[in-house]
Amino acid sequence: MKAAWQNSILSVPATMQEAIDALNNSSYKLVCLVDFQGILKGVITDGDIRRAIVAGKTINTPVDDFMCSTPITFTVKTTAYQKRRLFNQHKLLYIPVINETGQVVDIEISTSGGIQEKTNTVFLMAGGFGTRLRPLTEQCPKPLLKVGTKPILETIIESFSNSGFQNFTISVHYLADQIKTHFKDGQDFGVNLNYIEESSPLGTGGALSLLPKQNEAVILMNGDLLTKVDFRELLSYHESENAKITMCVREYEFQVPYGVINSVENKVTSIVEKPIEKYFVNAGIYVISPDVINRLIQGQPIDMPDLINNCLKKDEKVTLFPIHEYWLDIGRMADFERAQLDFIQNF
Repeated sequence: MKAAWQNSILSVPATMQEAIDALNNSSYKLVCLVDFQGILKGVITDGDIRRAIVAGKTINTPVDDFMCSTPITFTVKTTAYQKRRLFNQHKLLYIPVINETGQVVDIEISTSGGIQEKTNTVFLMAGGFGTRLRPLTEQCPKPLLKVGTKPILETIIESFSNSGFQNFTISVHYLADQIKTHFKDGQDFGVNLNYIEESSPLGTGGALSLLPKQNEAVILMNGDLLTKVDFRELLSYHESENAKITMCVREYEFQVPYGVINSVENKVTSIVEKPIEKYFVNAGIYVISPDVINRLIQGQPIDMPDLINNCLKKDEKVTLFPIHEYWLDIGRMADFERAQLDFIQNF
């Protein structure tokens, strides 16, 4: 019978897509790259993949281009004391174990690597009118529309709760009482729930200004998203990047249906036939440092683009967190219908 850690083994040569598949198919958040003899050549974490995407690598990029080729390892003789020291010193959750020839024989998990409770506030935006989903939203707020067996917002809260997050604030406005009646104080769902009610729409940043003073980073997410994003990894990434705001993004590409002419003044320099353009687009999930929230003026409307631009004007770091996991914005009727099918496969 195959041991669980063996699902994290990937033979080189391999591509980023194969590394993503290995991560998704394993309960370990680490991929060990080995040669044909099983000898460890490097490791890849979820963060390595996201940083590679931000740097312009594609899913076809060879893993050699972005893997860590000098990973921390244990040998079969490493003592328990040495293991604890290395886990703590390098703040790692997983470390491969190799034998005397360098072959991977196991992957150790940090004893502090279990699902521990996170005290950060999760701020969910649920006040929109959902006009593009009418008539479904004429009598029901969009976050309470059922996808599969439960409301969208319930699936979101459940996903965060499964990752150890327990403290939620929901921003409500349109048909707010229905949301409050469904979730109450969160006890029925095993979480702590508070509400912020906007008397008039303040924009995402303006809604954040109604939070009490924060001492930790806040994860903000739109209440109409379905995703399998690793929220703990997202928070860890934000902290490791020492950013003021981390913005989740999706890669979006489209093919220009014509030959594109590059030119300088009236001189043609090249012709590219039906090129594919790629962009990062906003995925509606952010991590925001407490000082950014605490300096907002209470009740003053401000949208996220303005909040982000204010940080950039102060020369503060705003970083990207590319999402390669399942993600769907349920904004239109076609998205809602697709979500019903996706829910069965992904949740």
